[in-house]
Amino acid sequence: MIVYIGNKLQKHGYSPTTIDTLSEKLKSKDLKIIAVSSQKNKILRIFEMLSTIFQYRKTARKILIDTYSTTNFWYAVSCGQLSRMLGLPYVFIFHGGNLPERFEKTSFLIKRIFSNSELNIVPSLYLFNQLSKFKLGTLKVIPNSIDLDQYKFKKREMFKPNLLWVRSFSEVYNPKLAVEVLGKMLKFYPDSRLCMVGAEKDGSLENLRTYCEENNLPVVFKGHLSKSHWIDLSEEYDIFINTSRIDNTPVSVLEAMALGMVIVTTNVGGIPYILKHNKNAILVNSDDALEMAEAIEYLLENQEVTNKIAHKARLEAEKYDWENVKAEWMKLLS
Repeated sequence: MIVYIGNKLQKHGYSPTTIDTLSEKLKSKDLKIIAVSSQKNKILRIFEMLSTIFQYRKTARKILIDTYSTTNFWYAVSCGQLSRMLGLPYVFIFHGGNLPERFEKTSFLIKRIFSNSELNIVPSLYLFNQLSKFKLGTLKVIPNSIDLDQYKFKKREMFKPNLLWVRSFSEVYNPKLAVEVLGKMLKFYPDSRLCMVGAEKDGSLENLRTYCEENNLPVVFKGHLSKSHWIDLSEEYDIFINTSRIDNTPVSVLEAMALGMVIVTTNVGGIPYILKHNKNAILVNSDDALEMAEAIEYLLENQEVTNKIAHKARLEAEKYDWENVKAEWMKLLS
């Protein structure tokens, strides 16, 4: 049996996190997964996390702990410390491009909890390189994955100024940049449109709705959609924009690559480790609406180049298929 600790909040309307997807993929007749917590209240959530570890202390083969740089970081620390006290093998799964900043401010005693883990999983070489300097024990790269058979590649005969943005509405993902890009696009392509998909996280969505109304910008807000619904929606759009200020290996970008959209993204964090400028995507500087708009214009004016970029992106996405990543997890948990 494996106990998996993380923020399992999809049923409350939040975007699915790794625990929502990976815990289901790992389940089999030979491997039982106990995944917690889905408690919305933070106090109840940490209580359920800790009590579950204690409850299964005699039968758990391993404790997996999702680790982010936000409040969840302290959940991870608490669960790691309890596992250590109980003599249980525990593994941290690191997420988020701003974890290095978190560890810069973390004390030696807290870092020791991480260095005493059996293993620490990172989803990218970027995070591996960034975290190696903190001596957090053994780091191993197991990339984020997608089920490639869910994503039908659409060969677009003509790429149009139809923009799609898929992420949680949070300042770290800079959703306002997408709207600013649309504003610049409309000056040269009056038929430009933008659809934004994602759950509210920190008030960014409501602020953006107000901004769009005040500036008469044609933006469609779809809120949180299931994976199948946003995949169907992607058929109507040609250009996927990623506007993050901090990032690691965003699954939404991998999915867009697999679906045949051309990617225009900021060149932050782990993005340059999976995407190469002018080869399988266009990379621009963070917080630069003009540069991103000009990149989109270049793609629209050079359709043959754009088709090649989209095709190479699909080939890159195939490396992240679950069937290719599964073996690494099975080896870890066997």
